[in-house]
Order: sequence, then C-alpha cells, then structure tokens
Amino acid sequence: MRTLHRTLGPWLLAALLGLAGCVRTWEMGGSSVPAPALSQVAPEVQQALAPTGVLRVGVYLGSPTSWVRDARTGTSNGVAFELGHALGLALGVPVQVVSYPRVAEVIEGLKRAEVDMTFTNATASRAKDVDFTPPLIQLELGVLVPANSRIQSFADVDRAGVRLGVSQGSSSQGVLGQRLKMARLVPVASLDVAQPMLQRGELDAFATNKGILFELSEQVPGSQVLKDRWGLENLAIAIPKGREAGRAYLNDFAQARVREGDVKRMSERAGLRGLAHNP
Repeated sequence: MRTLHRTLGPWLLAALLGLAGCVRTWEMGGSSVPAPALSQVAPEVQQALAPTGVLRVGVYLGSPTSWVRDARTGTSNGVAFELGHALGLALGVPVQVVSYPRVAEVIEGLKRAEVDMTFTNATASRAKDVDFTPPLIQLELGVLVPANSRIQSFADVDRAGVRLGVSQGSSSQGVLGQRLKMARLVPVASLDVAQPMLQRGELDAFATNKGILFELSEQVPGSQVLKDRWGLENLAIAIPKGREAGRAYLNDFAQARVREGDVKRMSERAGLRGLAHNP
C-alpha cells in the first residue's frame, strides 16, 4: 500500500530548502531565506522528467537516504525527499511525494512509471529496470545486533541458527542470500516490523546500510551497530527507463547538488550516519 500527498508549491519550497546558488530572498516568519535561481528548462526535458506535469517522488519511511519524519515536530527530511523537491523546483513543476512500505516497492513504482524519481542504491541488478545518475554518496553496509548479542562482527553472522533480518526485496537480501552459507535470512516487510522482531528476540541481527541501522538502533534499546562493514552502497537518483531526453539535464543537476554541497546539507538535516568517502 502506498501513500500519496502533495507538497508545497515551488517558490515556498525554495524558501524552505535554502539551496546554494541563490540570487533572491523570500520572507518567511520575519526572516529572509535565500531561494535558488531557476534556469530555463527545455520543454522536452520537463516532459521527460515530469510527464504528468507533477514530479512524483518515491520514498519509504525510516531511512535518512529516503524519508524520515520528526515525531515531535512532524518535520520531514531525507535525501530522496529533499532532492525531489529541489528537482521539482528546478523544473518548475509541483511535487507529489509517494510513500511505499519498503525500497523494493519504490523500485517497482519506478518500473511501472507510478513515480518519476527516487534516490537509492544503484546496483547492476536495478540498472536493468531503471536508469541512474552517477553516485552522489556512498554508505557503509553493516549489521545491527540487539543487547547482549554474541555477534561481535560480520564474520560472526554466518553461523548455524543465526536469524538475520533483511528488508524484503532489498539489494541486501539479494547479496547476502548468495554470500551467506549457514545463517538464515529472514525477509521483513518493513522497518516498522523489524523493530519489534529484534526486541522480541525473533531476529538475531539486521543487515542493511548504516544510515538505516543507526535510525533503527534508536528504536531498539540496548542495540548497537557493529563497527565493521560488509560492503558499500552507491546511492544515486533513479528514474524510469525511456526518459532519455532528460538524462543529461538530470546528471548535471545531480553533480551540481554534490558540488555545491546541497547533498551534504540534506544528509546532515536527515541525520544520515554511516557515510563512506565520496565516490
């Protein structure tokens, strides 16, 4: 099941995001907040990247790379969430956020052209179904263990009787399903489901990128993210196949967001941890 909601218009979004490369300011709550300039976008580019006239951004809740929400204030952040708003602003179109339970369903949404973009791990397998920009950031892949666990490193995971949780349909499930020989993978429907499973002792560990794991650890008392890593994720903007007219523009947009420090600031606002060196 997916959730749709429209977000604020492009000029108000500009004030909220405060991206770099600014030429004018907008008044909000008595203070001036810089807003980015809009360059002319060719109609064929706008049509390719937002064919319905609205940029539909696919996200899933619980990952700083995608979408996180402050329970106290209701504020939303996340790299996919903010990149989507920034791209909508650049294209001059409204933004609609479409929420799915897990990342695999976001990818399916892209394949079916239900959404126009997301930000996710750019694997070779996924590249058969969707198109990616060059990577914008790298994240370490790791393991979260509950309190008093005997698992001290990734090397301890692949043992008989170990129940290792992974997000159902994720790239972690695919990679670890081939890599591990003795541990039993347990596909989990969502991160909200993984949390109580760890607390009830139904999982001995959970594996994914460390950005998600650090968020999850705050919901599971006594748990810890192990220091070592079992791989890296290369995260990039993803769009449906067949939108070649917008590819060059999108690549330039992505590189500019990295070069001007916007992706770094988005990551910081979302509380993203576990970053590796830039790709």
